[in-house]
Amino acid sequence: MIETVYGNFGFVGSLVVSLAIFFFFIFWMAGVAGICQENDEDGKTPLFLLFLAIIIPVYPVAWILITMIKQKRELRRL
Repeated sequence: MIETVYGNFGFVGSLVVSLAIFFFFIFWMAGVAGICQENDEDGKTPLFLLFLAIIIPVYPVAWILITMIKQKRELRRL
């Protein structure tokens, strides 16, 4: 697999693809951790959100990016 990526993208391309996959994995784990800390009115984490976060890796990444944008807007108001 690594040889195929290297053969298709070259050295720099394979490095960029590898870093992109690595950062996506890190953002995915951070998003799942953030969703786990989010509490409902009852003080419990909604099980459906956790299920979505684990099954669909794009959801936690989008969640963390949206949360970062919201925090940036709040900090600008201060």
